[in-house]
Amino acid sequence: MNEEIRAMQAAMEREGYIAEPTIATAVFLAKEMQKPLLVEGDAGVGKTEIAKVLARMLRTELIRLQCYEGLDTNTALYEWNYQRQLLRLKLAERERDSTGQERRNPAELEELIFGREYLLERPLLRAITRREGPAVLLIDEIDRADEGFEAFLLEVLSDFQITIPELGTLRAEHVPFVVLTSNRSREIGDALRRRCLYLYVEHPDFDKELRILSARVPGLDGRLARQVTRFVQRLRSRDLRKLPGVAETIDWAQALLRLRQTSLQLEAVQISLGCLLKDEHDLKAIGEEALTELVAHASVQP
Repeated sequence: MNEEIRAMQAAMEREGYIAEPTIATAVFLAKEMQKPLLVEGDAGVGKTEIAKVLARMLRTELIRLQCYEGLDTNTALYEWNYQRQLLRLKLAERERDSTGQERRNPAELEELIFGREYLLERPLLRAITRREGPAVLLIDEIDRADEGFEAFLLEVLSDFQITIPELGTLRAEHVPFVVLTSNRSREIGDALRRRCLYLYVEHPDFDKELRILSARVPGLDGRLARQVTRFVQRLRSRDLRKLPGVAETIDWAQALLRLRQTSLQLEAVQISLGCLLKDEHDLKAIGEEALTELVAHASVQP
C-alpha cells in the first residue's frame, strides 16, 4: 500500500471514519481524478458518511441532494423566487406612476426580474456556481430517483454546466467532488456507472466494527464494546428483513451507556432492541430464546 493511501486512511480515521485500503483508495482516486464516486451497499454501512468525512477533510461545504421518487429537475437545480419577482414588478409600477414614465415593454420587465438575485439555487446549481472552491456534492440514494432524472444527472455530471433559458449557460468555476450513494433498490443504469468510479461497502467485520465503536462512542467500556460487537455480528447472520448497520450499532452502544450498562444483560437487551432492529417482523422473530443465545454468545470471552 503506497504512502498516499496510508495518508488517506489516516486522514479519514482522524475524522472518525475507519477505512480499509479499498475505501481509502476509492476516495483518493475520486479526489485526484475528479471523477464521481458511486458507493453501493446495504443501508447503514457508512456510504453517506464517506461524503461527510471528505467534506471535513477538505474543509469545504457539503451540499446534499436527497433523492426520492418523483424528484424533478427544478427541485434539484433551481427555481425562480416568484414572490420577490412580483414584489419587484409592483415596485417598478409604483416608480412609473410616481415619475410619469411610460409603461415598460415586456422585454424590459423580463430583464428586470430575471436576474441572479431572484434565483433560488438548489443543490446541483449551488455545487456548480460555488465560488469559494470545490464543494463536496452528495447525491444520496440515487436509486430512489427515476430513470429520467438519472439521465438528466448524467448530462450535468459530464459537463458540470447548466443552461438557464433566461440567463444562459452557467459553468462550474470549481468542479465539485461528487459522491453518489445507492441502496440498490433498483439497478443503476450502465451509462451512469461508466461515468463513475465504483465502491461497494459491506458490513464491517468484527475488528473493524469494534474500532468504529471505540472511535464513535467515547466512554464505552472495552468489554461492553466487544460484547456489543459480537452480538451484532451474530445477529446479522440471522434471517432478518433489515440487517442492522453500523449506525444502529453505534446507537445501541450509546443507549446501553445511558442505561448505565457495563455488560450485556438480557433485560437491558430486550428493552433496547428497537435501537438495532427497525422492523416489526424482525422484532417478533427474535424471541427470548434467541436473545438468550445471542447474549450468551456475546458474553463469551475471546
